[in-house]
Amino acid sequence: MTDHSHGPAKSIIRSAGPSLSTKLIAMIIFVILAVEVVIFLPSMANFRANWLDDRIRVGAVAVRVLDAVSDDMELSPDLADRLLQTAGATAIVFRRDGQSQLLQSTSAPMPDAVVVADTRERSPLGLVMGGLDTLILGGDRTLRIIGSTPETGNNRIEILMSEAPLREALLIYARNVTFLSFVIAISTAVAIFLFLNRLLIRPIQRITNNMISFRNAPENASLIISTSERNDELGVAERELAAMESDIFSMLRQRRHLADLGMAVAKINHDLRNTLASAQLLSDQVATVEDPQVQRLAPRLVNTLDRAIGFAQSVIDYGRQSAAPPSPQLVDLRALIEEAAFDAGLAGHPEIEVKNSVPDGVSIFVDPDQLARVLLNLMKNARQALESADKPEDGTISENPGSAEKKICIDYIEGDRFFTIAVSDNGPGLPARAIKNLFVAFKGSARAGGTGLGLAIAKELTQAHGGTLVHVEQETGARFDIRLPSTKRLN
Repeated sequence: MTDHSHGPAKSIIRSAGPSLSTKLIAMIIFVILAVEVVIFLPSMANFRANWLDDRIRVGAVAVRVLDAVSDDMELSPDLADRLLQTAGATAIVFRRDGQSQLLQSTSAPMPDAVVVADTRERSPLGLVMGGLDTLILGGDRTLRIIGSTPETGNNRIEILMSEAPLREALLIYARNVTFLSFVIAISTAVAIFLFLNRLLIRPIQRITNNMISFRNAPENASLIISTSERNDELGVAERELAAMESDIFSMLRQRRHLADLGMAVAKINHDLRNTLASAQLLSDQVATVEDPQVQRLAPRLVNTLDRAIGFAQSVIDYGRQSAAPPSPQLVDLRALIEEAAFDAGLAGHPEIEVKNSVPDGVSIFVDPDQLARVLLNLMKNARQALESADKPEDGTISENPGSAEKKICIDYIEGDRFFTIAVSDNGPGLPARAIKNLFVAFKGSARAGGTGLGLAIAKELTQAHGGTLVHVEQETGARFDIRLPSTKRLN
C-alpha cells in the first residue's frame, strides 16, 4: 500500500450550488416526511373512526337511561339536556323494531347542512375520504352519526351534533403528528447523515480535494493520495486514483528529463552537423586527388558523410516540429501536390516521372503547410527509394541500371465519409523490418542510416486533421494512403 502524507497546500471545495451534505440532509428529510404523509392518512382516518365510535357508545348510554324510565314516567327536560350535553349532541334517535325513540334538546336549532357518518362502513378508502372531508370542508355543518353497539345489537343509534368538535380534534391530531414527524425526520436525517458523512461524504471530499490539489501541482509527489484499507468501491477508487497520480507524476518527470535530454542532444547534434560539414568539404578536396586508391574510397566516404549530415538534420527538424493545431483553409489540391513535388526534388528529375492524377478544380479544406509537409515526406521517401534501387552501397552508379521506368503516382479517391490521397511508387518496396516499425521514430526507416522521422511526422500531422495515414500492401513498390474526413472538403 502506498502511503504519502499530504503537503501543506490543500484545496477547499467551493461550488456554486448546494453541497453534497446539504443535498443529502434535504433528501432524507423529504423522504421521511413523504412517508409520514402516507402514514398520516390512514392514521387520521382511524382517529376519526374511533372518535365517532366514542360518540355512539355515549349515545348508547343515553339510550339505556331512556329504557330505565318506565312508560308511565316522563323524562324530565333537565335530565334530557344533561344526557345530550354528555354526548355532545343536539338529538339522539334510537330505532328498534320499527319504532323510534327521540331524545332532543328543546333549544336546538334546525340544522342547515347535514353530513352523514355511518360507523358501520369500514372501507379504508371511505374512512380516508371522510377524514379529509371533515378536515378540509368541515366545521359549520351538522354531523349525523349512525351506528350500533354490541348491547344494542342490530338496532340503530343516530346522533345529531355539530361537526366542529370533530374537526377541532382532527386539527389537533394533525398538528401533533406533523410536529412529531418533523422531530423524527430531523433526528433520523442527522443520525443517517452522521453515518453517511463518515462512510461516504468525508472520503469523497478527501478524494475531490486531493484531485484539485494534485491538478494544481502534479509534480509534487507528496500530493499523491494515501490509500486506505477499505475494500468497497471508494477503496478501489482511492487505489486507482493513487496509481493514476503516480503514473502521471512519473510520466511528467520522464517527460521533463526527455525534454532536457532533447535540448542537450539538439545542441550536440548542431555541433556534430557543423563538424560533419567541415569533414564533407575535406572529403570533396580528397576526391580531387588522382591516387587510384583514393578515387576508389572517396565516393564511399562522401556517401557516409552525406548520410550522417542527413541524419543530424532530420533530428533537428524533428525537434523543431510544431505542436500547433491545423489552421484549415481552402486549398487547390493539384497545385499543392505540384508544389510538394518541387520541394521534394522531383520537378525535372532526369529518371523519375511524377504522375499527378488529381483532377483540376478539386479543393480541400486543410492546413496547406502541414499537408504539404506530409506530401513532401512521402514523395521524398519515394524518390530516395527509386534513386537507391540501382545504386550500390559504395555510392557509385551501376553501369546497367534497371530498364523499368521509375514513377511516382499521386491519385485522388473520393468516398462518402473520407477522401483519399494515394502516393505510390514502383520501386523496390519496403523491407519487412521497416513495415513492422512503420511510423515509429528512429525505427521505421527503410534506408540504412535513416531515422524514420519523416513518416512519424507525417502520421502526426494527418491525425491532427482527423484522418489516418496507412501503408497499403501491393505487389511492387510502396503505397501510402492519406485518408481525411470528407466533411472538411469543399467543392
